[in-house]
Amino acid sequence: MSTHWDHEYDVVVVGSGAGGLAAATVARLRGLSSLVVEKTDKYGGASALSGGVIWVPNNVYLERAGEHDTLENARNYLDATVGDRVPAARREAYLTRGPEMVEFFDRKSPHVRFIHTPGYPDYYPETPGGKPQGRSVEPCIIDGKKLGPEFRNMRRAGLPTHGLTLTSADFPKLNMVMRTWKGKKTALLVGLRAVRALLTGRKLLSLGEALVARLRLALREARGELWLSTPFQDLVVEDGRVTGIRVMRNGKEISIRARGGVILAAGGFSRDQTLREQYLPKPTKAEWSHASEGQTGDALRAGLAAGAAVDLMDKVWGAPSVPTPDGKLFFLVADRAIPSMVIVDADGERYVKETLPYHEFLDQMYAHGEKAMTSWMIIDEWAHKKYIWVGLLPGQPFPRDWKATGFLKTGTTLEELAPQIGVPAGNLKATVERFNTMAANAKDEEFGRGDSAYDNYYGDPTLPNPNLRPLKGSFYAVPIVPGDIGTKGGLVTDVEARVLRPDGSVIEGLYATGNVSAAVMGETYPGPGATLGPSMTFGYVAATHIAAQGVKK
Repeated sequence: MSTHWDHEYDVVVVGSGAGGLAAATVARLRGLSSLVVEKTDKYGGASALSGGVIWVPNNVYLERAGEHDTLENARNYLDATVGDRVPAARREAYLTRGPEMVEFFDRKSPHVRFIHTPGYPDYYPETPGGKPQGRSVEPCIIDGKKLGPEFRNMRRAGLPTHGLTLTSADFPKLNMVMRTWKGKKTALLVGLRAVRALLTGRKLLSLGEALVARLRLALREARGELWLSTPFQDLVVEDGRVTGIRVMRNGKEISIRARGGVILAAGGFSRDQTLREQYLPKPTKAEWSHASEGQTGDALRAGLAAGAAVDLMDKVWGAPSVPTPDGKLFFLVADRAIPSMVIVDADGERYVKETLPYHEFLDQMYAHGEKAMTSWMIIDEWAHKKYIWVGLLPGQPFPRDWKATGFLKTGTTLEELAPQIGVPAGNLKATVERFNTMAANAKDEEFGRGDSAYDNYYGDPTLPNPNLRPLKGSFYAVPIVPGDIGTKGGLVTDVEARVLRPDGSVIEGLYATGNVSAAVMGETYPGPGATLGPSMTFGYVAATHIAAQGVKK
Protein backbone atom coordinates (compact mmCIF):
# COMPACT_ATOMS: atom_id res chain seq x y z
CA MET A 1 0.00 0.00 0.00
CA SER A 2 1.51 3.32 -1.07
CA THR A 3 1.93 6.12 1.46
CA HIS A 4 -0.30 9.18 1.32
CA TRP A 5 1.99 12.18 1.43
CA ASP A 6 0.78 15.42 2.97
CA HIS A 7 3.89 17.35 1.89
CA GLU A 8 6.86 16.69 -0.38
CA TYR A 9 10.42 18.04 -0.38
CA ASP A 10 13.69 16.96 -1.93
CA VAL A 11 15.48 16.92 1.44
CA VAL A 12 13.90 16.63 4.89
CA VAL A 13 16.10 17.34 7.92
CA VAL A 14 15.21 16.30 11.46
CA GLY A 15 16.72 18.70 14.00
CA SER A 16 17.58 22.41 13.89
CA GLY A 17 21.06 22.55 15.40
CA ALA A 18 24.12 23.62 13.41
CA GLY A 19 24.29 20.35 11.47
CA GLY A 20 20.63 20.39 10.51
CA LEU A 21 20.54 24.06 9.53
CA ALA A 22 23.76 23.64 7.54
CA ALA A 23 22.41 20.59 5.70
CA ALA A 24 19.14 22.26 4.75
CA THR A 25 20.92 25.41 3.60
CA VAL A 26 23.37 23.47 1.44
CA ALA A 27 20.47 21.54 -0.12
CA ARG A 28 18.77 24.80 -1.10
CA LEU A 29 21.99 26.32 -2.41
CA ARG A 30 22.43 23.22 -4.56
CA GLY A 31 18.98 23.63 -6.05
CA LEU A 32 16.93 21.28 -3.89
CA SER A 33 13.85 22.07 -1.81
CA SER A 34 14.44 21.52 1.91
CA LEU A 35 12.52 21.39 5.16
CA VAL A 36 13.82 21.31 8.74
CA VAL A 37 11.48 19.92 11.40
CA GLU A 38 12.16 20.78 15.04
CA LYS A 39 10.60 19.02 17.99
CA THR A 40 10.58 21.99 20.37
CA ASP A 41 9.28 25.54 20.00
CA LYS A 42 12.86 26.88 19.69
CA TYR A 43 15.40 26.27 16.94
CA GLY A 44 19.12 25.84 17.59
CA GLY A 45 19.27 22.71 19.75
CA ALA A 46 22.44 22.07 21.72
CA SER A 47 24.39 24.15 19.18
CA ALA A 48 22.81 27.34 20.51
CA LEU A 49 23.93 26.41 24.02
CA SER A 50 27.51 25.74 22.96
CA GLY A 51 30.64 27.81 22.50
CA GLY A 52 29.92 27.92 18.77
CA VAL A 53 33.51 27.05 17.86
CA ILE A 54 34.21 24.63 15.00
CA TRP A 55 37.38 22.56 14.77
CA VAL A 56 38.14 22.15 11.06
CA PRO A 57 41.83 21.76 10.18
CA ASN A 58 43.31 23.56 7.20
CA ASN A 59 40.35 25.89 6.67
CA VAL A 60 40.34 29.23 4.86
CA TYR A 61 40.04 31.32 8.02
CA LEU A 62 43.20 29.79 9.45
CA GLU A 63 45.04 30.61 6.25
CA ARG A 64 43.79 34.20 6.31
CA ALA A 65 44.94 34.53 9.92
CA GLY A 66 48.43 33.38 8.95
CA GLU A 67 48.06 30.04 10.77
CA HIS A 68 49.40 27.66 8.17
CA ASP A 69 48.06 24.13 8.41
CA THR A 70 48.33 21.12 6.13
CA LEU A 71 46.31 18.02 5.46
CA GLU A 72 49.32 15.92 6.44
CA ASN A 73 49.66 17.62 9.84
CA ALA A 74 45.97 17.22 10.53
CA ARG A 75 46.07 13.59 9.44
CA ASN A 76 48.99 12.90 11.77
CA TYR A 77 47.08 14.51 14.62
CA LEU A 78 43.89 12.48 14.11
CA ASP A 79 45.96 9.33 13.66
CA ALA A 80 47.58 10.03 17.05
CA THR A 81 44.41 11.04 18.91
CA VAL A 82 41.48 9.22 17.29
CA GLY A 83 43.47 6.33 15.85
CA ASP A 84 41.88 3.19 14.45
CA ARG A 85 38.77 3.54 16.61
CA VAL A 86 37.22 5.23 13.57
CA PRO A 87 37.82 3.95 10.00
CA ALA A 88 40.62 5.79 8.22
CA ALA A 89 38.35 6.57 5.26
CA ARG A 90 35.91 8.43 7.50
CA ARG A 91 38.67 10.37 9.25
CA GLU A 92 40.04 11.31 5.84
CA ALA A 93 36.59 12.37 4.67
CA TYR A 94 36.37 14.78 7.56
CA LEU A 95 39.80 16.25 6.91
CA THR A 96 39.05 16.86 3.23
CA ARG A 97 35.35 17.72 3.30
CA GLY A 98 35.54 19.93 6.42
CA PRO A 99 37.62 22.68 4.76
CA GLU A 100 35.41 22.29 1.69
CA MET A 101 32.33 22.95 3.83
CA VAL A 102 33.84 26.06 5.41
CA GLU A 103 34.85 27.46 2.03
CA PHE A 104 31.42 26.65 0.55
CA PHE A 105 29.64 28.78 3.14
CA ASP A 106 32.28 31.49 2.81
CA ARG A 107 31.59 31.70 -0.93
CA LYS A 108 27.86 31.05 -1.01
CA SER A 109 26.43 32.80 2.04
CA PRO A 110 27.24 36.31 3.29
CA HIS A 111 25.81 35.38 6.69
CA VAL A 112 28.03 32.49 7.77
CA ARG A 113 31.30 34.08 8.88
CA PHE A 114 34.02 32.91 11.26
CA ILE A 115 37.22 34.24 12.76
CA HIS A 116 40.25 32.39 14.07
CA THR A 117 40.44 32.16 17.87
CA PRO A 118 44.16 32.86 18.36
CA GLY A 119 46.03 30.72 20.82
CA TYR A 120 43.10 28.39 21.59
CA PRO A 121 45.15 25.18 21.41
CA ASP A 122 44.23 21.78 20.14
CA TYR A 123 43.47 19.74 23.24
CA TYR A 124 46.64 17.69 22.77
CA PRO A 125 48.97 20.29 21.26
CA GLU A 126 52.15 18.38 22.08
CA THR A 127 50.92 15.31 20.17
CA PRO A 128 52.32 14.82 16.62
CA GLY A 129 50.41 17.18 14.34
CA GLY A 130 48.97 19.18 17.26
CA LYS A 131 48.89 22.98 17.10
CA PRO A 132 49.47 25.11 20.22
CA GLN A 133 47.94 28.07 18.35
CA GLY A 134 44.92 25.95 17.55
CA ARG A 135 42.77 25.21 14.54
CA SER A 136 39.45 26.47 15.90
CA VAL A 137 37.40 29.29 14.43
CA GLU A 138 34.35 30.90 16.01
CA PRO A 139 31.36 32.74 14.54
CA CYS A 140 31.66 36.50 14.32
CA ILE A 141 29.43 38.49 16.67
CA ILE A 142 26.10 39.31 15.04
CA ASP A 143 23.10 41.51 15.80
CA GLY A 144 20.20 39.21 16.65
CA LYS A 145 17.76 41.85 15.41
CA LYS A 146 18.70 40.83 11.87
CA LEU A 147 16.56 37.76 12.46
CA GLY A 148 13.44 39.89 12.86
CA PRO A 149 10.53 37.91 14.36
CA GLU A 150 12.65 34.76 14.18
CA PHE A 151 14.84 36.09 16.97
CA ARG A 152 12.30 35.20 19.64
CA ASN A 153 12.15 31.62 18.35
CA MET A 154 15.88 30.99 18.77
CA ARG A 155 17.06 28.94 21.72
CA ARG A 156 19.05 31.10 24.12
CA ALA A 157 22.04 29.88 26.08
CA GLY A 158 21.52 31.88 29.27
CA LEU A 159 25.23 31.82 30.07
CA PRO A 160 26.40 33.63 33.24
CA THR A 161 28.10 36.47 31.35
CA HIS A 162 26.66 39.28 33.49
CA GLY A 163 24.98 40.91 30.50
CA LEU A 164 28.18 41.00 28.43
CA THR A 165 28.68 39.61 24.94
CA LEU A 166 31.80 37.48 25.14
CA THR A 167 33.69 35.55 22.50
CA SER A 168 35.89 32.52 23.04
CA ALA A 169 38.88 34.78 22.44
CA ASP A 170 37.72 37.25 25.11
CA PHE A 171 37.25 34.87 27.99
CA PRO A 172 40.79 33.74 28.89
CA LYS A 173 41.94 37.36 28.88
CA LEU A 174 38.89 38.58 30.81
CA ASN A 175 39.51 35.87 33.40
CA MET A 176 42.79 37.64 34.16
CA VAL A 177 41.17 41.04 34.73
CA MET A 178 42.69 41.21 38.23
CA ARG A 179 46.08 39.92 37.12
CA THR A 180 47.14 41.39 33.75
CA TRP A 181 46.91 44.60 31.75
CA LYS A 182 45.62 42.55 28.83
CA GLY A 183 42.79 41.37 31.05
CA LYS A 184 41.93 44.94 32.06
CA LYS A 185 42.03 46.10 28.44
CA THR A 186 39.72 43.25 27.42
CA ALA A 187 37.31 44.12 30.22
CA LEU A 188 37.23 47.72 28.96
CA LEU A 189 36.63 46.66 25.35
CA VAL A 190 33.91 44.19 26.34
CA GLY A 191 32.27 46.87 28.47
CA LEU A 192 32.37 49.40 25.63
CA ARG A 193 30.84 46.77 23.33
CA ALA A 194 27.96 46.41 25.77
CA VAL A 195 27.47 50.17 26.06
CA ARG A 196 27.44 50.65 22.28
CA ALA A 197 24.91 47.85 21.90
CA LEU A 198 22.71 49.42 24.55
CA LEU A 199 22.88 52.86 22.92
CA THR A 200 22.16 51.52 19.43
CA GLY A 201 19.54 48.98 20.44
CA ARG A 202 21.45 46.04 19.00
CA LYS A 203 21.03 42.52 20.41
CA LEU A 204 24.56 41.20 20.11
CA LEU A 205 25.03 37.45 19.90
CA SER A 206 28.23 35.44 20.19
CA LEU A 207 29.32 31.82 20.64
CA GLY A 208 26.68 29.19 19.83
CA GLU A 209 23.91 31.75 19.58
CA ALA A 210 25.85 33.60 16.86
CA LEU A 211 26.47 30.36 14.95
CA VAL A 212 22.79 29.40 15.01
CA ALA A 213 21.66 32.92 14.12
CA ARG A 214 24.01 33.04 11.16
CA LEU A 215 22.90 29.64 9.87
CA ARG A 216 19.24 30.59 10.36
CA LEU A 217 19.77 33.73 8.29
CA ALA A 218 21.50 31.67 5.61
CA LEU A 219 18.62 29.18 5.49
CA ARG A 220 16.05 31.95 5.35
CA GLU A 221 17.83 33.74 2.53
CA ALA A 222 18.08 30.45 0.63
CA ARG A 223 14.30 30.01 1.13
CA GLY A 224 14.57 26.80 3.10
CA GLU A 225 11.68 26.02 5.43
CA LEU A 226 11.73 25.46 9.19
CA TRP A 227 8.81 24.04 11.18
CA LEU A 228 8.92 24.39 14.95
CA SER A 229 6.86 22.38 17.46
CA THR A 230 6.86 19.49 15.00
CA PRO A 231 8.02 16.33 16.81
CA PHE A 232 9.48 13.58 14.64
CA GLN A 233 7.55 10.33 15.00
CA ASP A 234 9.10 7.78 12.65
CA LEU A 235 10.76 7.06 9.36
CA VAL A 236 8.74 5.90 6.39
CA VAL A 237 10.48 2.92 4.80
CA GLU A 238 9.29 1.48 1.48
CA ASP A 239 11.01 -1.51 -0.17
CA GLY A 240 14.05 -1.07 2.05
CA ARG A 241 14.47 2.63 1.25
CA VAL A 242 13.67 5.58 3.52
CA THR A 243 11.24 7.72 1.57
CA GLY A 244 10.06 10.18 4.20
CA ILE A 245 9.07 10.81 7.80
CA ARG A 246 6.02 11.09 9.99
CA VAL A 247 5.67 14.04 12.34
CA MET A 248 3.09 15.56 14.65
CA ARG A 249 2.00 19.02 13.56
CA ASN A 250 -0.82 21.01 15.11
CA GLY A 251 -2.01 17.91 16.93
CA LYS A 252 -2.18 15.76 13.80
CA GLU A 253 0.18 13.12 12.41
CA ILE A 254 1.25 13.92 8.87
CA SER A 255 3.58 12.27 6.36
CA ILE A 256 6.33 14.20 4.58
CA ARG A 257 7.98 12.73 1.52
CA ALA A 258 11.73 13.17 1.08
CA ARG A 259 12.37 12.61 -2.61
CA GLY A 260 16.15 12.71 -2.25
CA GLY A 261 16.71 11.69 1.36
CA VAL A 262 16.12 12.21 5.07
CA ILE A 263 18.97 13.70 7.11
CA LEU A 264 18.81 12.94 10.82
CA ALA A 265 20.42 15.75 12.83
CA ALA A 266 18.35 15.57 15.99
CA GLY A 267 21.12 15.12 18.56
CA GLY A 268 21.72 12.24 20.94
CA PHE A 269 19.96 10.69 23.90
CA SER A 270 21.37 12.70 26.82
CA ARG A 271 17.94 13.63 28.11
CA ASP A 272 16.49 10.11 28.09
CA GLN A 273 17.16 8.31 31.37
CA THR A 274 16.11 4.91 29.99
CA LEU A 275 18.64 5.02 27.17
CA ARG A 276 21.30 6.39 29.51
CA GLU A 277 20.75 3.43 31.85
CA GLN A 278 20.90 1.05 28.90
CA TYR A 279 24.14 2.31 27.37
CA LEU A 280 26.20 4.67 29.56
CA PRO A 281 28.54 3.97 32.51
CA LYS A 282 26.92 4.20 35.93
CA PRO A 283 25.98 6.31 37.73
CA THR A 284 24.26 8.35 35.06
CA LYS A 285 21.57 11.01 35.26
CA ALA A 286 19.74 12.98 32.58
CA GLU A 287 19.91 16.02 34.84
CA TRP A 288 23.70 15.95 34.54
CA SER A 289 23.49 16.85 30.85
CA HIS A 290 23.86 20.30 29.32
CA ALA A 291 22.11 19.10 26.14
CA SER A 292 18.82 20.71 25.15
CA GLU A 293 15.68 19.07 26.50
CA GLY A 294 14.61 17.66 23.13
CA GLN A 295 17.54 15.24 22.91
CA THR A 296 15.71 12.07 23.95
CA GLY A 297 16.93 9.69 21.25
CA ASP A 298 13.86 9.76 18.99
CA ALA A 299 15.88 9.71 15.77
CA LEU A 300 18.25 7.09 17.18
CA ARG A 301 15.38 4.75 17.96
CA ALA A 302 13.96 5.22 14.47
CA GLY A 303 17.33 4.46 12.91
CA LEU A 304 17.65 1.28 14.98
CA ALA A 305 14.16 0.22 13.94
CA ALA A 306 15.18 0.71 10.31
CA GLY A 307 18.08 -1.70 10.82
CA ALA A 308 20.97 0.70 11.44
CA ALA A 309 24.23 -0.24 13.13
CA VAL A 310 25.36 1.78 16.16
CA ASP A 311 28.73 2.46 17.78
CA LEU A 312 30.30 4.35 20.70
CA MET A 313 27.07 4.04 22.65
CA ASP A 314 28.87 4.03 26.00
CA LYS A 315 30.56 7.39 25.37
CA VAL A 316 29.59 11.01 26.01
CA TRP A 317 31.15 14.38 25.30
CA GLY A 318 32.23 14.77 28.90
CA ALA A 319 31.66 17.96 30.86
CA PRO A 320 32.61 17.96 34.56
CA SER A 321 30.02 20.22 36.12
CA VAL A 322 28.83 21.86 39.31
CA PRO A 323 25.10 21.48 40.12
CA THR A 324 24.23 24.91 41.56
CA PRO A 325 21.34 25.52 43.99
CA ASP A 326 19.20 27.21 41.31
CA GLY A 327 18.84 23.84 39.57
CA LYS A 328 21.35 24.65 36.82
CA LEU A 329 24.62 23.03 35.83
CA PHE A 330 27.83 25.01 35.57
CA PHE A 331 30.31 23.55 33.07
CA LEU A 332 33.85 23.63 34.50
CA VAL A 333 36.27 24.64 31.75
CA ALA A 334 38.54 27.56 32.70
CA ASP A 335 37.80 27.02 36.41
CA ARG A 336 39.91 23.85 36.39
CA ALA A 337 42.96 25.91 35.40
CA ILE A 338 42.82 28.18 38.47
CA PRO A 339 46.26 28.01 40.17
CA SER A 340 45.16 27.91 43.84
CA MET A 341 42.82 24.97 43.44
CA VAL A 342 42.68 21.20 43.83
CA ILE A 343 40.05 18.60 43.03
CA VAL A 344 39.80 15.69 45.45
CA ASP A 345 37.81 12.47 45.72
CA ALA A 346 35.85 11.04 48.66
CA ASP A 347 39.14 10.16 50.35
CA GLY A 348 40.35 13.75 50.17
CA GLU A 349 43.01 12.90 47.59
CA ARG A 350 43.85 14.18 44.12
CA TYR A 351 43.30 11.54 41.46
CA VAL A 352 43.55 13.42 38.16
CA LYS A 353 45.27 16.34 36.48
CA GLU A 354 42.65 19.03 37.03
CA THR A 355 43.42 20.81 33.75
CA LEU A 356 42.78 17.82 31.49
CA PRO A 357 40.53 18.43 28.48
CA TYR A 358 37.03 18.08 29.85
CA HIS A 359 36.08 14.87 28.04
CA GLU A 360 39.20 13.13 29.35
CA PHE A 361 38.60 14.49 32.84
CA LEU A 362 35.22 12.77 32.79
CA ASP A 363 36.74 9.50 31.58
CA GLN A 364 39.15 9.68 34.51
CA MET A 365 36.30 10.24 36.93
CA TYR A 366 34.65 7.01 35.84
CA ALA A 367 37.95 5.15 35.69
CA HIS A 368 38.66 6.16 39.29
CA GLY A 369 35.38 4.64 40.39
CA GLU A 370 32.84 5.45 43.08
CA LYS A 371 35.22 7.65 45.07
CA ALA A 372 35.32 10.15 42.17
CA MET A 373 31.55 10.39 42.00
CA THR A 374 31.85 12.51 45.13
CA SER A 375 34.49 14.95 43.94
CA TRP A 376 35.10 18.39 45.35
CA MET A 377 36.75 21.46 43.84
CA ILE A 378 38.57 23.46 46.53
CA ILE A 379 39.92 27.00 46.15
CA ASP A 380 41.27 29.53 48.62
CA GLU A 381 40.29 33.12 49.37
CA TRP A 382 43.09 34.46 47.17
CA ALA A 383 41.69 32.60 44.13
CA HIS A 384 38.19 33.82 44.96
CA LYS A 385 39.43 37.40 44.85
CA LYS A 386 41.54 37.04 41.70
CA TYR A 387 39.70 34.78 39.23
CA ILE A 388 36.30 34.09 37.71
CA TRP A 389 34.98 30.96 39.41
CA VAL A 390 31.74 29.04 38.81
CA GLY A 391 30.32 32.10 37.05
CA LEU A 392 31.25 34.59 39.79
CA LEU A 393 33.42 37.60 39.02
CA PRO A 394 36.65 38.05 41.02
CA GLY A 395 35.75 38.97 44.60
CA GLN A 396 32.01 38.82 43.95
CA PRO A 397 30.13 37.85 47.11
CA PHE A 398 28.82 34.30 47.09
CA PRO A 399 25.08 34.12 46.32
CA ARG A 400 22.92 33.83 49.42
CA ASP A 401 21.44 30.51 48.35
CA TRP A 402 24.93 29.03 48.04
CA LYS A 403 25.29 29.39 51.80
CA ALA A 404 21.65 28.98 52.83
CA THR A 405 21.33 25.62 51.10
CA GLY A 406 24.70 24.35 52.28
CA PHE A 407 25.89 24.04 48.68
CA LEU A 408 29.08 26.01 49.33
CA LYS A 409 31.31 24.44 51.96
CA THR A 410 33.68 26.78 53.79
CA GLY A 411 36.43 26.54 56.35
CA THR A 412 39.13 28.79 57.67
CA THR A 413 41.32 25.69 57.90
CA LEU A 414 41.42 22.37 56.08
CA GLU A 415 40.53 20.60 59.32
CA GLU A 416 37.37 22.71 59.47
CA LEU A 417 36.53 22.10 55.80
CA ALA A 418 37.12 18.33 55.74
CA PRO A 419 34.07 17.14 57.74
CA GLN A 420 31.80 19.43 55.72
CA ILE A 421 32.76 17.65 52.49
CA GLY A 422 32.92 14.26 54.16
CA VAL A 423 36.61 13.47 53.68
CA PRO A 424 39.28 12.45 56.22
CA ALA A 425 40.91 15.59 57.57
CA GLY A 426 44.36 14.00 57.69
CA ASN A 427 44.17 12.96 54.05
CA LEU A 428 42.97 16.35 52.87
CA LYS A 429 45.65 18.19 54.81
CA ALA A 430 48.36 15.88 53.46
CA THR A 431 47.03 16.29 49.90
CA VAL A 432 47.09 20.09 50.07
CA GLU A 433 50.49 20.19 51.78
CA ARG A 434 51.92 17.94 49.06
CA PHE A 435 50.30 20.09 46.38
CA ASN A 436 51.60 23.29 47.97
CA THR A 437 55.16 21.98 47.99
CA MET A 438 54.94 21.15 44.28
CA ALA A 439 53.23 24.47 43.51
CA ALA A 440 56.00 26.39 45.27
CA ASN A 441 58.45 24.62 42.96
CA ALA A 442 56.22 25.29 39.91
CA LYS A 443 56.13 21.59 39.03
CA ASP A 444 53.30 19.09 39.53
CA GLU A 445 55.29 15.89 40.00
CA GLU A 446 52.13 13.79 40.43
CA PHE A 447 50.00 14.67 37.41
CA GLY A 448 51.89 17.21 35.31
CA ARG A 449 49.44 20.07 35.71
CA GLY A 450 50.67 23.05 33.73
CA ASP A 451 52.90 21.06 31.40
CA SER A 452 50.68 21.50 28.30
CA ALA A 453 49.91 24.60 26.28
CA TYR A 454 46.25 23.66 26.72
CA ASP A 455 46.63 23.76 30.52
CA ASN A 456 48.20 27.20 30.28
CA TYR A 457 45.53 28.71 27.99
CA TYR A 458 43.20 29.45 30.90
CA GLY A 459 45.99 29.80 33.47
CA ASP A 460 47.65 32.81 35.04
CA PRO A 461 50.58 33.99 32.87
CA THR A 462 52.07 36.01 35.75
CA LEU A 463 53.06 32.83 37.62
CA PRO A 464 56.12 30.62 36.98
CA ASN A 465 53.66 27.80 36.30
CA PRO A 466 50.36 29.36 35.12
CA ASN A 467 48.37 26.57 36.77
CA LEU A 468 50.06 26.22 40.16
CA ARG A 469 50.02 28.34 43.31
CA PRO A 470 49.88 27.14 46.96
CA LEU A 471 46.48 27.18 48.70
CA LYS A 472 46.64 29.26 51.87
CA GLY A 473 43.03 29.58 53.14
CA SER A 474 40.33 30.40 53.86
CA PHE A 475 38.91 27.53 51.81
CA TYR A 476 35.80 27.04 49.69
CA ALA A 477 34.51 23.82 48.12
CA VAL A 478 31.77 22.87 45.66
CA PRO A 479 30.73 19.41 44.42
CA ILE A 480 31.47 18.09 40.93
CA VAL A 481 29.29 15.67 38.96
CA PRO A 482 30.15 13.77 35.73
CA GLY A 483 28.15 15.89 33.31
CA ASP A 484 28.04 15.90 29.53
CA ILE A 485 27.29 18.21 26.62
CA GLY A 486 25.82 15.33 24.62
CA THR A 487 26.10 11.64 23.91
CA LYS A 488 28.76 10.50 21.48
CA GLY A 489 27.34 7.20 20.25
CA GLY A 490 24.83 6.75 17.49
CA LEU A 491 24.11 5.50 14.00
CA VAL A 492 27.09 4.30 11.99
CA THR A 493 27.63 6.29 8.80
CA ASP A 494 29.98 6.17 5.83
CA VAL A 495 32.06 8.85 4.12
CA GLU A 496 28.92 10.28 2.49
CA ALA A 497 27.04 10.42 5.83
CA ARG A 498 24.78 7.55 4.71
CA VAL A 499 23.50 5.35 7.54
CA LEU A 500 24.80 1.77 7.44
CA ARG A 501 23.46 -1.59 8.56
CA PRO A 502 25.58 -3.95 10.71
CA ASP A 503 26.72 -5.76 7.53
CA GLY A 504 28.02 -2.49 6.08
CA SER A 505 25.27 -2.07 3.50
CA VAL A 506 23.65 1.34 3.02
CA ILE A 507 20.12 2.16 4.15
CA GLU A 508 19.14 4.03 1.02
CA GLY A 509 17.64 7.46 1.55
CA LEU A 510 18.87 7.84 5.14
CA TYR A 511 21.68 10.11 6.29
CA ALA A 512 22.84 11.24 9.73
CA THR A 513 25.07 13.89 11.25
CA GLY A 514 25.85 15.29 14.68
CA ASN A 515 25.25 13.39 17.91
CA VAL A 516 22.64 11.08 16.43
CA SER A 517 25.56 9.52 14.54
CA ALA A 518 28.62 7.74 15.92
CA ALA A 519 31.30 10.42 16.35
CA VAL A 520 34.06 10.67 13.76
CA MET A 521 36.27 11.67 16.70
CA GLY A 522 35.90 8.23 18.24
CA GLU A 523 36.58 8.08 21.95
CA THR A 524 38.50 11.35 22.13
CA TYR A 525 38.04 15.10 21.61
CA PRO A 526 40.92 16.56 19.56
CA GLY A 527 40.11 20.24 19.88
CA PRO A 528 37.58 23.00 20.61
CA GLY A 529 34.66 22.58 18.24
CA ALA A 530 35.26 18.90 17.41
CA THR A 531 31.53 18.33 17.89
CA LEU A 532 30.12 21.19 15.81
CA GLY A 533 32.74 20.93 13.08
CA PRO A 534 31.82 17.35 12.13
CA SER A 535 28.10 18.07 12.53
CA MET A 536 28.21 20.87 9.98
CA THR A 537 30.63 19.00 7.75
CA PHE A 538 28.63 15.80 7.43
CA GLY A 539 25.40 17.78 7.09
CA TYR A 540 27.08 19.48 4.13
CA VAL A 541 28.33 16.12 2.84
CA ALA A 542 24.86 14.54 3.07
CA ALA A 543 23.10 17.36 1.22
CA THR A 544 25.84 17.44 -1.40
CA HIS A 545 25.56 13.69 -1.97
CA ILE A 546 21.78 13.89 -2.38
CA ALA A 547 22.16 16.69 -4.92
CA ALA A 548 24.82 14.76 -6.83
CA GLN A 549 22.58 11.68 -7.07
CA GLY A 550 19.82 13.69 -8.66
CA VAL A 551 16.28 13.90 -7.34
CA LYS A 552 13.27 12.63 -9.27
CA LYS A 553 10.40 15.06 -9.00
